[in-house]
Amino acid sequence: MPESIKDKVAIIGMGCTNFGELWNKSVSDLMVDAAYEAYEDAGIEPKDIDAAWVGNWQEVSGMSGLGLAGLRLQYKPITRVENMCATGTDALRNASYAVACGVCDIALAVGAEKLKDMGYAGLISVSPGGTTGTGGISTTAPAIFAMLATRYFSRYNISPDAGKRMLSRLSVKSHHNGNLNPKAHFHKEITVEQAMNAPIIAWPLGLFDCCGVSDGAAAALVCRAADAKKFRKDPVFIKSIRMCVGPAEGPVKQEYDFTHVEETYRAGLAAYAEAGVKNPRKEISMAEVHDCFSITEAVIMEDLQFSPRGKVKEDIESGFFDLDGGLPVQPDGGLKCFGHPVGATGLRMIYEMYKQLQGKAGPRQLKNINLGLTHNQGSMPPACTIAVCIVGR
Repeated sequence: MPESIKDKVAIIGMGCTNFGELWNKSVSDLMVDAAYEAYEDAGIEPKDIDAAWVGNWQEVSGMSGLGLAGLRLQYKPITRVENMCATGTDALRNASYAVACGVCDIALAVGAEKLKDMGYAGLISVSPGGTTGTGGISTTAPAIFAMLATRYFSRYNISPDAGKRMLSRLSVKSHHNGNLNPKAHFHKEITVEQAMNAPIIAWPLGLFDCCGVSDGAAAALVCRAADAKKFRKDPVFIKSIRMCVGPAEGPVKQEYDFTHVEETYRAGLAAYAEAGVKNPRKEISMAEVHDCFSITEAVIMEDLQFSPRGKVKEDIESGFFDLDGGLPVQPDGGLKCFGHPVGATGLRMIYEMYKQLQGKAGPRQLKNINLGLTHNQGSMPPACTIAVCIVGR
């Protein structure tokens, strides 16, 4: 039987830049800013690091580990990781496994992206399934996630108006939380009516149902759990870090229901088993999930067993996922408001869990927290890569 990573690795330092339109910063600048915040947080220097992993989607930092050259990790092993929107979490996963197996004492994971400089915007055509030969669909991201929404409304007998209101409630929550975060891309509260009446991107998804395009970087330093207290009194421990890649059959299988993402469900099961979580709704204290679109967050709540199937609407409307609710989700504003520089997003989520567990989240600080969960979805619902990480004290 393979060994578990539970409580073998600790996060001893983290850094995160502001997210947004950072025209005056290069991707190297962002990596340096995030990494040096992590160094200062952990009380270490670059020379103390044994190896590093850099997560980057659009190759702005180059096609190798040379993207981290700005950190002056001379002659240290550096590996570039790319796994779509799960890239940042995968960088942390690799660094954590290296520490857990004993080949590194201290490892660095950095995720960064400069999407604004690349002109990545608008309704860009995508094909789920990539080059596997099972693509079958060529459409825009909003369009295919809109299918998730319309099918969900139909399956659970939700009227178009009630469905739009449910999704708008999620966007209002994210804007409220993001407005409390000085590093978030967007700082503007909105109302349900504003979200419902916003310009349509792909019905029923309006402007406020879609995450923005951002620049940014985040970094984490990890060491063996037994050594963590040498660096700080309040380390955060990795309970599980799991990835799930499906067979990319959704685009070509008539059975695909467009109301759930099997990879998220299975990644959740694996992460819960490793972390020893029996009842996710009650045992997970907070979560950051991949709300690239508001409907994605809604469906994730059911796939991760935070809400019963077909019942997420009731939890959304009751405020269960609000900052003062039973299971706060997106306490930092999520992709919707904090932003989504692809390679950095997974580590940005961990950064929020890290700060919350240390009681350093400022005006959005949660009470009575024990376990934090992060979730990334790379690509589209019918064919995707999922990463789930659970951390705690």
